[in-house]
Amino acid sequence: MLDQKDLRPKDMGRSDEQLIKLDNLIPLLAPYDKPGMESPLTDPKPAWKEKYCTSLDGYIGIDTLTRPKTKEEEDEFVRKFLSGLEKIFSDANNGVLQPLLLSFEYCAKCNTCSDACHIYTAAGNNELYRPIYRSEVLRKIVKKYFTTSGKLLGGFVGADIDVNWETIARLGELAYRCNLCRRCAQTCPLGLDNAILTKEIRKIFSQEMGIAPTPLHTKGTMLQIKTGSSTGLSKPAFLDTLEFLEEDTEEKFGIKLKFPVDKKGADILVLHNAGEFMAWPENPVAFAILFDAAGLNWTLSSEIMGYDSVNYGLWYDDVQAKKIATMQMKVAKDFGVKRLVVAECGHAHKASMITADRMGTDRLPVESCLPLLWDMVKSKRLILDPSKNNFPVTLHDPCNVVRQMGIVEPQRNVLKAICPQFREMTPHGVDNYCCGGGSGFAIMNSANFPEFRTQVASRVKFNQILGAFKGTMEDTSTPKYICAPCSNCKGAMRGLLEHYDATEKYNLQYGGLVELMVNALVSLKKPFLEFLE
Repeated sequence: MLDQKDLRPKDMGRSDEQLIKLDNLIPLLAPYDKPGMESPLTDPKPAWKEKYCTSLDGYIGIDTLTRPKTKEEEDEFVRKFLSGLEKIFSDANNGVLQPLLLSFEYCAKCNTCSDACHIYTAAGNNELYRPIYRSEVLRKIVKKYFTTSGKLLGGFVGADIDVNWETIARLGELAYRCNLCRRCAQTCPLGLDNAILTKEIRKIFSQEMGIAPTPLHTKGTMLQIKTGSSTGLSKPAFLDTLEFLEEDTEEKFGIKLKFPVDKKGADILVLHNAGEFMAWPENPVAFAILFDAAGLNWTLSSEIMGYDSVNYGLWYDDVQAKKIATMQMKVAKDFGVKRLVVAECGHAHKASMITADRMGTDRLPVESCLPLLWDMVKSKRLILDPSKNNFPVTLHDPCNVVRQMGIVEPQRNVLKAICPQFREMTPHGVDNYCCGGGSGFAIMNSANFPEFRTQVASRVKFNQILGAFKGTMEDTSTPKYICAPCSNCKGAMRGLLEHYDATEKYNLQYGGLVELMVNALVSLKKPFLEFLE
């Protein structure tokens, strides 16, 4: 095993069992700076080493990437990757080609992006996770196989990398050590985007090689196309869930809630991440309470592809992303609604509002819920009592909403209006750090990957949270609320708080924005947030 300081891109082709071992993570802030507050990182099981690619860093992100049984299988694996690599630089990739070429060809290797990367930082500046490391491996492979100088002169012109199954498999795994948060792109003085190269590697693996993490593809996209939801929530189950939530809301709060479903010609079709109905049903309930209180003309859809805003193809496969986006828009148009409003799901914001715009024409307007929520507060359509939220609250900025779309102020304005003890993380806004669950990490639970997500990818975010609540963390009588207006981010927060037992030990809570808004409603006679009861 190499010392990570000696690691070079060409080492991806080495035959060593494992390139690096994570043994220099940055320390956590108080109260997690004490001995015994964090479990040690574990080694992969011997059976995993035999079956999967654990030779990168010991972790398994792609559970469908298995070792070949014959030399012929290995050769075919490499051939497919090289074929896909050639295609991403062709006109067939016209939706991405220009920014891809710019990022591929003009990197000055100044490493400005490195300090911006939360995974590189969390891992103690480990060379393997330096944003340009992955890109440099890709450049060496391209130079070796697709340039005359590389074919003739090899290592003399930088084409000094052995390309075999291990090399390509490690590169595939390394593409899933990046949250695609694009903090590196924001920092780059040339405006280049290492994340786009990462996404293209993932795309080659999926579209050319049929290899993608099961939670994203088989149990995500394919399940969504089949049932309407990435959770497998079918139409009958969805309608039963809504009926249960209506009854539960009346029983708990005395509110006779009725979800409008399949309402033709409504002004707004609300798209939720279906995970909310399963894991955080208080979120769609809160939306319904607020929209009704504000007198909006809105509806949900029970039609297949109409009640789940998820589009996992955004992270790994353009073909699948387009399928989902097209089907979702068709449902909205068939209902005759005037606009779609994306609820609290970060990647759905980008998938529905930006990426889908490049994938089709004749689209309805698609908007974020956040400006609409602020408008409800600003226009006083809701009667709110901020004293009902008089506990420490901080805001996590979902990367796709804030940095990649520029929706920064509405959610802050709401919190400043309804939470007297609101405090910002450092840094925040467009400079925020990813929750560690971005680009699919939040649902990738195969083998030992949750350990990497929680203790490495989410590490900087956890320190941000601890820093925001400095001085109140050890006061267990006071709830401390992380407002995370994104279903995917909440999934990462859930895993983070469970791993560190932070709710039990320090009364650290998490949830969305709309739950705080409903909790502040003057008309609500008991707390909407369960931890306040």
